[in-house]
Amino acid sequence: MDVKDIKIAESWKKPLREEFQKAYFDEIVLFLKAERLTGKTIYPPGSLIFNAFDKTSFEDVRVVILGQDPYHGPGQAHGLCFSVQDGVKPPPSLVNIYKELHKDLGMPIPQTGNLTPWATHGVLLLNAMLTVRANEPASHSKIGWENFTDAVIRKISDEKENVVFMLWGKFAQEKQILIDATKHLVLKAAHPSPFSADKGFFNCRHFSRANEYLVQHNRAPVDWKL
Repeated sequence: MDVKDIKIAESWKKPLREEFQKAYFDEIVLFLKAERLTGKTIYPPGSLIFNAFDKTSFEDVRVVILGQDPYHGPGQAHGLCFSVQDGVKPPPSLVNIYKELHKDLGMPIPQTGNLTPWATHGVLLLNAMLTVRANEPASHSKIGWENFTDAVIRKISDEKENVVFMLWGKFAQEKQILIDATKHLVLKAAHPSPFSADKGFFNCRHFSRANEYLVQHNRAPVDWKL
């Protein structure tokens, strides 16, 4: 597919140009078109599939938080991992993220589940799969998205310096092989899900540790307030 036809922020078109021209990306596009033609509902809406890239430019990336799959319920997913749209109750994993944020930095528990302010402050909220079929978790896990998002992680690792990668849970931690830990900070913890948060996510202090690292390397800290 020609890069000019991809509705993604300009700052990402050059670093990801080769990926858009590969056969697997054409297959993703064809698959999503076929899903829609057969009446399937896909989340997030088409205009928000690349929202993480639209909200965080390649130049501004300071932190990467990696999720797995978009939320599959109506009105939730909007292209930012762990985040939900305004007016939607924060899901359990996000509630636990807020608990850790409060304990780590003393910030009040946010009333919104929308993490867009983090994205606009240099936090790339990247799901490994960028789409999902309604009410069917992991339904788009085999269509090629991981080829694309793995390339995104590699590109950030290769072309940038002093980025903090937060890898929560086994799935995210398997992506560590894509990251050059000699020039970036890799922070690992259990997933914030209620099934695992008390097994190593709580008290991980990733928010303060990220900012300490950024300041040490002459980069602006992230404003984690919401």
